[in-house]
Amino acid sequence: MEPSQGIGGRSFVEVMSEKYSPENFPYRRGPGMGVVVVVPTAGPQGSPMKDRLNLPSVLVLSGCGISRAGDQGEIAAFCSHVMELDLSHNNLQDWREISRIVSNMPNLEFLNLSSNPLARMTLEPQCAEAFSRVRRLVLNNTQVPWETVLLLTREMPDLEELFLCLNEYSSVSASSVACPSLRLLHITDNSLKDWAEVRKFGSMFPSLDTLVMANNNLASIQDSKDILPRLFPNLRSINLHNSGLNQWDDIEKLNFFPKLEEVRLQGIPLLEAHTNAERRSLIIAQLPLISLLNGSVVTESEREDAERFFIRYHFDHPEEELPYRYHSLVTKYGRLEPLAEIDLRPRCRARVEVQCEEKVEQLNIRLDQTVAELKKQLTRVVQLSTNSMRLYYIDKCSAFGPEEMKYNTRVLHSYGIQDGDELMVVPKTK
Repeated sequence: MEPSQGIGGRSFVEVMSEKYSPENFPYRRGPGMGVVVVVPTAGPQGSPMKDRLNLPSVLVLSGCGISRAGDQGEIAAFCSHVMELDLSHNNLQDWREISRIVSNMPNLEFLNLSSNPLARMTLEPQCAEAFSRVRRLVLNNTQVPWETVLLLTREMPDLEELFLCLNEYSSVSASSVACPSLRLLHITDNSLKDWAEVRKFGSMFPSLDTLVMANNNLASIQDSKDILPRLFPNLRSINLHNSGLNQWDDIEKLNFFPKLEEVRLQGIPLLEAHTNAERRSLIIAQLPLISLLNGSVVTESEREDAERFFIRYHFDHPEEELPYRYHSLVTKYGRLEPLAEIDLRPRCRARVEVQCEEKVEQLNIRLDQTVAELKKQLTRVVQLSTNSMRLYYIDKCSAFGPEEMKYNTRVLHSYGIQDGDELMVVPKTK
Protein backbone atom coordinates (compact mmCIF):
# COMPACT_ATOMS: atom_id res chain seq x y z
CA MET A 1 0.00 0.00 0.00
CA GLU A 2 1.55 3.31 -1.08
CA PRO A 3 1.70 6.11 1.47
CA SER A 4 -0.33 9.22 0.62
CA GLN A 5 1.68 12.15 -0.61
CA GLY A 6 -0.76 14.68 0.78
CA ILE A 7 0.06 17.12 3.53
CA GLY A 8 0.13 15.45 6.92
CA GLY A 9 0.41 11.94 5.54
CA ARG A 10 -2.30 9.32 5.77
CA SER A 11 -4.70 8.94 8.66
CA PHE A 12 -5.47 5.78 10.59
CA VAL A 13 -9.10 6.09 9.50
CA GLU A 14 -8.21 6.32 5.79
CA VAL A 15 -5.92 3.31 5.88
CA MET A 16 -8.35 1.22 7.93
CA SER A 17 -11.20 2.09 5.58
CA GLU A 18 -9.17 1.08 2.56
CA LYS A 19 -7.65 -2.15 3.87
CA TYR A 20 -10.70 -3.59 5.59
CA SER A 21 -13.39 -2.60 3.11
CA PRO A 22 -15.49 -5.55 1.90
CA GLU A 23 -13.84 -5.24 -1.53
CA ASN A 24 -10.30 -5.59 -0.15
CA PHE A 25 -10.95 -7.77 2.90
CA PRO A 26 -13.88 -10.17 2.32
CA TYR A 27 -15.66 -11.55 5.35
CA ARG A 28 -14.30 -14.99 6.29
CA ARG A 29 -15.76 -17.41 8.80
CA GLY A 30 -13.70 -19.84 10.79
CA PRO A 31 -12.15 -20.44 14.19
CA GLY A 32 -9.68 -17.78 15.26
CA MET A 33 -10.61 -15.30 12.51
CA GLY A 34 -12.13 -12.82 14.98
CA VAL A 35 -13.66 -10.84 12.09
CA VAL A 36 -16.62 -8.61 12.90
CA VAL A 37 -18.78 -7.00 10.24
CA VAL A 38 -19.11 -3.48 11.67
CA VAL A 39 -21.94 -1.25 10.47
CA PRO A 40 -21.87 2.14 12.20
CA THR A 41 -25.19 3.62 13.27
CA ALA A 42 -24.20 7.03 11.93
CA GLY A 43 -21.18 8.76 10.53
CA PRO A 44 -20.18 12.34 9.68
CA GLN A 45 -21.26 13.61 6.28
CA GLY A 46 -18.49 13.15 3.73
CA SER A 47 -16.85 10.44 5.80
CA PRO A 48 -14.14 8.41 4.04
CA MET A 49 -15.50 5.29 5.78
CA LYS A 50 -17.51 2.66 3.92
CA ASP A 51 -21.02 1.63 4.89
CA ARG A 52 -19.46 -1.33 6.67
CA LEU A 53 -16.00 -2.79 7.34
CA ASN A 54 -14.90 -6.36 7.89
CA LEU A 55 -12.65 -5.71 10.87
CA PRO A 56 -10.76 -8.49 12.67
CA SER A 57 -9.99 -8.15 16.35
CA VAL A 58 -6.31 -8.07 15.35
CA LEU A 59 -5.58 -5.05 13.14
CA VAL A 60 -2.31 -5.06 11.19
CA LEU A 61 -1.60 -1.65 9.63
CA SER A 62 2.18 -1.87 9.40
CA GLY A 63 4.08 0.27 6.89
CA CYS A 64 1.06 2.21 5.64
CA GLY A 65 2.37 5.79 5.96
CA ILE A 66 0.08 6.61 8.90
CA SER A 67 0.97 9.86 10.66
CA ARG A 68 -2.32 10.90 12.30
CA ALA A 69 -5.51 9.46 13.75
CA GLY A 70 -8.33 10.88 11.67
CA ASP A 71 -11.88 11.20 12.92
CA GLN A 72 -12.10 9.81 16.47
CA GLY A 73 -15.81 9.17 16.20
CA GLU A 74 -15.24 6.78 13.34
CA ILE A 75 -12.47 5.00 15.22
CA ALA A 76 -14.81 4.56 18.19
CA ALA A 77 -17.64 3.37 15.95
CA PHE A 78 -15.60 0.70 14.17
CA CYS A 79 -12.89 -0.39 16.64
CA SER A 80 -14.59 -1.05 19.97
CA HIS A 81 -13.89 -4.81 19.62
CA VAL A 82 -10.22 -4.52 18.55
CA MET A 83 -7.83 -6.29 20.93
CA GLU A 84 -4.50 -6.10 19.08
CA LEU A 85 -3.12 -3.29 16.94
CA ASP A 86 0.08 -3.28 14.88
CA LEU A 87 1.10 0.23 13.80
CA SER A 88 4.79 -0.53 13.27
CA HIS A 89 6.84 1.09 10.49
CA ASN A 90 4.57 4.10 10.08
CA ASN A 91 5.30 7.81 10.52
CA LEU A 92 3.60 8.39 13.86
CA GLN A 93 5.62 10.93 15.83
CA ASP A 94 2.99 12.77 17.85
CA TRP A 95 1.80 11.00 21.01
CA ARG A 96 -1.44 12.97 20.85
CA GLU A 97 -2.33 11.32 17.55
CA ILE A 98 -1.47 7.87 18.93
CA SER A 99 -3.56 8.48 22.04
CA ARG A 100 -6.53 9.53 19.87
CA ILE A 101 -6.37 6.12 18.20
CA VAL A 102 -5.83 4.08 21.34
CA SER A 103 -8.34 5.90 23.54
CA ASN A 104 -11.14 4.84 21.21
CA MET A 105 -10.34 1.13 21.51
CA PRO A 106 -11.65 0.15 24.95
CA ASN A 107 -10.63 -3.54 24.56
CA LEU A 108 -7.10 -2.98 23.26
CA GLU A 109 -4.54 -5.23 24.99
CA PHE A 110 -1.60 -5.31 22.53
CA LEU A 111 -0.01 -2.30 20.81
CA ASN A 112 3.01 -2.37 18.49
CA LEU A 113 4.56 1.03 17.68
CA SER A 114 7.95 -0.27 16.53
CA SER A 115 9.94 1.80 14.03
CA ASN A 116 7.90 4.96 14.41
CA PRO A 117 10.00 8.12 14.98
CA LEU A 118 9.20 8.85 18.64
CA ALA A 119 12.56 10.24 19.73
CA ARG A 120 11.73 13.92 20.01
CA MET A 121 8.08 14.09 21.04
CA THR A 122 7.01 14.59 24.66
CA LEU A 123 4.24 12.45 26.08
CA GLU A 124 1.86 14.45 28.26
CA PRO A 125 0.35 12.68 31.31
CA GLN A 126 -3.21 13.21 30.04
CA CYS A 127 -2.26 11.42 26.79
CA ALA A 128 -0.54 8.61 28.66
CA GLU A 129 -3.82 7.73 30.38
CA ALA A 130 -5.14 6.47 27.04
CA PHE A 131 -2.77 3.47 27.27
CA SER A 132 -3.98 2.30 30.67
CA ARG A 133 -5.68 -0.87 29.38
CA VAL A 134 -2.76 -2.10 27.26
CA ARG A 135 -1.05 -5.24 28.59
CA ARG A 136 1.67 -5.71 25.94
CA LEU A 137 3.53 -2.73 24.49
CA VAL A 138 6.19 -2.86 21.76
CA LEU A 139 8.42 0.20 21.29
CA ASN A 140 11.35 -1.35 19.43
CA ASN A 141 13.52 0.93 17.29
CA THR A 142 11.63 4.10 18.22
CA GLN A 143 14.39 5.83 20.22
CA VAL A 144 11.64 6.73 22.66
CA PRO A 145 13.14 8.67 25.61
CA TRP A 146 13.44 6.71 28.84
CA GLU A 147 11.40 9.38 30.66
CA THR A 148 8.53 8.55 28.32
CA VAL A 149 8.88 4.86 29.16
CA LEU A 150 8.66 5.67 32.86
CA LEU A 151 5.54 7.78 32.34
CA LEU A 152 3.88 4.98 30.38
CA THR A 153 4.65 2.34 33.02
CA ARG A 154 3.17 4.60 35.70
CA GLU A 155 -0.05 5.00 33.72
CA MET A 156 -0.39 1.32 32.67
CA PRO A 157 -1.40 -0.62 35.80
CA ASP A 158 -1.94 -3.88 33.86
CA LEU A 159 1.20 -3.80 31.69
CA GLU A 160 2.70 -7.31 31.53
CA GLU A 161 5.15 -7.24 28.59
CA LEU A 162 7.38 -4.38 27.45
CA PHE A 163 9.65 -4.45 24.39
CA LEU A 164 12.37 -1.77 24.16
CA CYS A 165 14.91 -3.21 21.70
CA LEU A 166 17.19 -1.16 19.41
CA ASN A 167 16.65 2.11 21.28
CA GLU A 168 20.31 2.97 21.98
CA TYR A 169 19.90 3.04 25.76
CA SER A 170 23.24 3.18 27.57
CA SER A 171 21.73 4.22 30.90
CA VAL A 172 18.31 4.31 32.53
CA SER A 173 16.87 6.23 35.44
CA ALA A 174 14.96 4.54 38.22
CA SER A 175 11.31 5.27 38.81
CA SER A 176 9.87 6.37 42.13
CA VAL A 177 6.74 4.38 41.25
CA ALA A 178 7.10 0.64 40.65
CA CYS A 179 5.24 -1.26 37.93
CA PRO A 180 4.27 -4.44 39.81
CA SER A 181 2.37 -5.99 36.90
CA LEU A 182 5.30 -6.28 34.46
CA ARG A 183 6.41 -9.88 33.87
CA LEU A 184 8.58 -9.61 30.74
CA LEU A 185 11.15 -6.97 29.78
CA HIS A 186 12.73 -7.37 26.33
CA ILE A 187 15.56 -4.84 26.00
CA THR A 188 17.98 -6.45 23.54
CA ASP A 189 20.35 -4.61 21.17
CA ASN A 190 20.97 -1.60 23.37
CA SER A 191 24.20 -0.36 25.03
CA LEU A 192 23.74 -1.34 28.67
CA LYS A 193 27.25 -2.13 29.91
CA ASP A 194 27.11 -1.40 33.63
CA TRP A 195 25.23 -3.63 36.08
CA ALA A 196 24.33 -0.47 38.00
CA GLU A 197 21.83 0.25 35.21
CA VAL A 198 20.42 -3.28 35.06
CA ARG A 199 19.85 -3.47 38.81
CA LYS A 200 17.35 -0.57 38.51
CA PHE A 201 14.97 -2.92 36.72
CA GLY A 202 14.66 -4.89 39.95
CA SER A 203 13.10 -2.04 41.93
CA MET A 204 11.07 -0.80 38.97
CA PHE A 205 9.59 -4.21 38.08
CA PRO A 206 9.42 -6.30 41.28
CA SER A 207 7.40 -9.10 39.64
CA LEU A 208 9.75 -9.45 36.67
CA ASP A 209 9.73 -13.06 35.46
CA THR A 210 11.71 -12.83 32.21
CA LEU A 211 14.59 -10.47 31.40
CA VAL A 212 15.85 -10.58 27.80
CA MET A 213 18.91 -8.38 27.30
CA ALA A 214 20.92 -10.10 24.59
CA ASN A 215 23.38 -8.01 22.56
CA ASN A 216 24.12 -5.59 25.39
CA ASN A 217 27.79 -5.53 26.32
CA LEU A 218 27.16 -6.12 30.03
CA ALA A 219 30.61 -6.49 31.61
CA SER A 220 29.76 -8.16 34.92
CA ILE A 221 27.13 -8.86 37.59
CA GLN A 222 28.29 -6.76 40.49
CA ASP A 223 25.80 -7.32 43.28
CA SER A 224 26.36 -9.80 46.09
CA LYS A 225 24.65 -12.98 47.26
CA ASP A 226 22.64 -10.97 49.79
CA ILE A 227 21.42 -8.27 47.39
CA LEU A 228 20.52 -10.20 44.22
CA PRO A 229 17.60 -12.15 45.78
CA ARG A 230 16.04 -8.89 46.95
CA LEU A 231 16.52 -7.19 43.57
CA PHE A 232 15.03 -9.97 41.44
CA PRO A 233 12.97 -12.21 43.74
CA ASN A 234 10.75 -13.56 40.93
CA LEU A 235 13.11 -13.77 37.97
CA ARG A 236 12.63 -17.15 36.28
CA SER A 237 14.40 -16.61 32.93
CA ILE A 238 17.35 -14.46 31.81
CA ASN A 239 18.94 -14.05 28.38
CA LEU A 240 22.52 -12.75 28.35
CA HIS A 241 23.50 -13.76 24.80
CA ASN A 242 26.45 -11.77 23.43
CA SER A 243 27.12 -9.93 26.67
CA GLY A 244 30.65 -9.12 27.84
CA LEU A 245 30.78 -11.53 30.80
CA ASN A 246 34.33 -12.86 31.19
CA GLN A 247 34.53 -14.18 34.78
CA TRP A 248 33.19 -17.45 36.20
CA ASP A 249 32.19 -15.47 39.28
CA ASP A 250 29.50 -13.80 37.16
CA ILE A 251 28.08 -17.19 36.15
CA GLU A 252 28.10 -18.36 39.78
CA LYS A 253 26.12 -15.28 40.79
CA LEU A 254 23.22 -16.49 38.67
CA ASN A 255 22.66 -19.04 41.43
CA PHE A 256 21.63 -16.20 43.73
CA PHE A 257 18.44 -15.44 41.78
CA PRO A 258 16.09 -17.57 43.89
CA LYS A 259 13.63 -18.63 41.15
CA LEU A 260 15.93 -18.73 38.12
CA GLU A 261 15.40 -21.89 36.06
CA GLU A 262 16.13 -20.83 32.46
CA VAL A 263 19.38 -19.25 31.22
CA ARG A 264 20.45 -18.29 27.72
CA LEU A 265 24.17 -17.64 27.61
CA GLN A 266 25.99 -17.79 24.29
CA GLY A 267 28.59 -15.61 22.61
CA ILE A 268 30.31 -14.38 25.79
CA PRO A 269 34.12 -13.88 26.04
CA LEU A 270 34.39 -16.28 28.98
CA LEU A 271 33.44 -19.26 26.79
CA GLU A 272 35.33 -18.46 23.59
CA ALA A 273 38.22 -20.83 24.35
CA HIS A 274 35.96 -23.85 24.91
CA THR A 275 34.22 -26.25 22.56
CA ASN A 276 30.42 -26.25 22.41
CA ALA A 277 30.25 -29.41 24.52
CA GLU A 278 32.65 -27.98 27.12
CA ARG A 279 30.66 -24.75 27.34
CA ARG A 280 27.40 -26.53 28.04
CA SER A 281 28.90 -28.89 30.60
CA LEU A 282 30.74 -26.17 32.51
CA ILE A 283 27.65 -23.97 32.74
CA ILE A 284 25.31 -26.81 33.75
CA ALA A 285 27.71 -27.87 36.49
CA GLN A 286 28.01 -24.29 37.72
CA LEU A 287 24.22 -23.73 37.81
CA PRO A 288 22.63 -26.68 39.65
CA LEU A 289 19.08 -25.27 39.76
CA ILE A 290 18.46 -24.42 36.11
CA SER A 291 16.29 -26.75 34.02
CA LEU A 292 16.73 -25.05 30.61
CA LEU A 293 20.02 -23.91 29.05
CA ASN A 294 19.99 -22.09 25.72
CA GLY A 295 16.53 -23.45 24.99
CA SER A 296 17.36 -27.13 25.68
CA VAL A 297 16.15 -29.15 28.66
CA VAL A 298 18.83 -30.22 31.14
CA THR A 299 18.22 -33.87 32.01
CA GLU A 300 19.37 -35.48 35.23
CA SER A 301 21.83 -37.73 33.40
CA GLU A 302 23.27 -34.75 31.52
CA ARG A 303 23.66 -32.87 34.78
CA GLU A 304 25.54 -35.74 36.41
CA ASP A 305 27.86 -36.07 33.40
CA ALA A 306 28.46 -32.30 33.45
CA GLU A 307 29.24 -32.25 37.16
CA ARG A 308 31.69 -35.13 36.82
CA PHE A 309 33.33 -33.37 33.86
CA PHE A 310 33.57 -30.19 35.95
CA ILE A 311 35.60 -32.01 38.63
CA ARG A 312 37.95 -33.58 36.09
CA TYR A 313 38.32 -30.30 34.21
CA HIS A 314 39.68 -28.63 37.37
CA PHE A 315 41.84 -31.60 38.42
CA ASP A 316 45.21 -29.88 37.88
CA HIS A 317 44.14 -26.35 38.84
CA PRO A 318 45.93 -24.71 41.79
CA GLU A 319 43.91 -24.72 45.01
CA GLU A 320 43.51 -20.93 44.99
CA GLU A 321 41.95 -21.02 41.51
CA LEU A 322 39.33 -23.68 42.26
CA PRO A 323 35.75 -22.34 42.17
CA TYR A 324 33.44 -22.79 45.13
CA ARG A 325 31.30 -25.17 43.10
CA TYR A 326 34.25 -27.55 42.69
CA HIS A 327 34.41 -28.29 46.41
CA SER A 328 30.69 -29.00 46.72
CA LEU A 329 30.86 -31.40 43.76
CA VAL A 330 33.88 -33.19 45.21
CA THR A 331 31.83 -33.71 48.36
CA LYS A 332 29.13 -35.26 46.18
CA TYR A 333 31.23 -37.44 43.83
CA GLY A 334 34.71 -37.56 45.34
CA ARG A 335 37.93 -36.36 43.74
CA LEU A 336 37.64 -37.97 40.30
CA GLU A 337 40.71 -38.84 38.29
CA PRO A 338 40.86 -37.74 34.64
CA LEU A 339 39.40 -40.30 32.26
CA ALA A 340 41.70 -42.25 29.99
CA GLU A 341 42.18 -40.53 26.64
CA ILE A 342 40.24 -42.96 24.46
CA ASP A 343 38.09 -40.83 22.21
CA LEU A 344 36.89 -41.87 18.75
CA ARG A 345 35.16 -38.58 18.12
CA PRO A 346 36.72 -36.03 15.75
CA ARG A 347 39.56 -33.97 17.20
CA CYS A 348 38.42 -30.80 18.92
CA ARG A 349 41.44 -28.61 18.18
CA ALA A 350 44.50 -28.33 15.97
CA ARG A 351 47.49 -26.01 15.88
CA VAL A 352 48.00 -24.84 12.30
CA GLU A 353 50.19 -22.42 10.41
CA VAL A 354 48.31 -19.56 8.71
CA GLN A 355 49.94 -17.98 5.68
CA CYS A 356 48.76 -14.78 4.01
CA GLU A 357 51.14 -13.26 1.46
CA GLU A 358 54.33 -12.58 3.45
CA LYS A 359 52.73 -13.08 6.86
CA VAL A 360 52.95 -16.42 8.74
CA GLU A 361 51.32 -17.05 12.12
CA GLN A 362 50.66 -20.07 14.34
CA LEU A 363 47.03 -20.43 15.36
CA ASN A 364 45.07 -22.80 17.61
CA ILE A 365 41.69 -23.45 15.96
CA ARG A 366 38.53 -25.29 17.01
CA LEU A 367 37.59 -28.10 14.64
CA ASP A 368 33.90 -28.16 15.58
CA GLN A 369 33.35 -24.79 13.92
CA THR A 370 32.37 -24.16 10.30
CA VAL A 371 34.47 -22.66 7.51
CA ALA A 372 32.47 -19.42 7.86
CA GLU A 373 33.27 -19.24 11.58
CA LEU A 374 36.97 -19.89 10.89
CA LYS A 375 37.05 -17.10 8.29
CA LYS A 376 35.57 -14.75 10.85
CA GLN A 377 38.32 -15.76 13.30
CA LEU A 378 40.98 -15.19 10.64
CA THR A 379 39.85 -11.62 9.92
CA ARG A 380 41.76 -10.51 13.03
CA VAL A 381 44.90 -12.29 11.83
CA VAL A 382 45.09 -11.40 8.14
CA GLN A 383 43.25 -8.04 8.24
CA LEU A 384 40.84 -9.04 5.48
CA SER A 385 37.06 -9.24 5.58
CA THR A 386 35.47 -12.65 5.11
CA ASN A 387 34.18 -11.57 1.70
CA SER A 388 37.68 -10.54 0.62
CA MET A 389 39.49 -13.82 1.28
CA ARG A 390 39.86 -17.23 -0.33
CA LEU A 391 40.89 -19.97 2.09
CA TYR A 392 42.89 -23.10 1.27
CA TYR A 393 43.82 -26.15 3.37
CA ILE A 394 47.24 -27.75 2.89
CA ASP A 395 47.59 -31.29 4.31
CA LYS A 396 51.24 -31.76 5.33
CA CYS A 397 51.02 -35.53 4.70
CA SER A 398 49.26 -35.36 1.34
CA ALA A 399 50.84 -35.30 -2.10
CA PHE A 400 47.95 -33.28 -3.43
CA GLY A 401 47.98 -29.52 -3.63
CA PRO A 402 45.96 -27.02 -1.59
CA GLU A 403 42.23 -27.68 -1.23
CA GLU A 404 40.01 -24.62 -1.36
CA MET A 405 37.63 -24.40 1.61
CA LYS A 406 34.77 -22.95 -0.40
CA TYR A 407 31.73 -24.32 1.47
CA ASN A 408 30.99 -21.99 4.39
CA THR A 409 28.73 -24.44 6.23
CA ARG A 410 31.21 -27.34 6.16
CA VAL A 411 32.61 -28.31 9.58
CA LEU A 412 36.41 -28.19 9.88
CA HIS A 413 36.91 -31.69 11.32
CA SER A 414 35.57 -33.12 8.03
CA TYR A 415 38.83 -32.01 6.37
CA GLY A 416 40.90 -34.18 8.75
CA ILE A 417 43.00 -31.22 9.88
CA GLN A 418 45.97 -32.20 12.09
CA ASP A 419 48.56 -30.32 14.14
CA GLY A 420 51.17 -28.82 11.82
CA ASP A 421 48.89 -28.53 8.78
CA GLU A 422 48.70 -25.22 6.95
CA LEU A 423 45.99 -22.77 6.00
CA MET A 424 46.63 -20.34 3.17
CA VAL A 425 44.64 -17.11 2.82
CA VAL A 426 44.64 -15.46 -0.60
CA PRO A 427 43.07 -12.00 -1.08
CA LYS A 428 40.35 -12.02 -3.72
CA THR A 429 41.17 -10.04 -6.83
CA LYS A 430 38.70 -7.38 -7.83
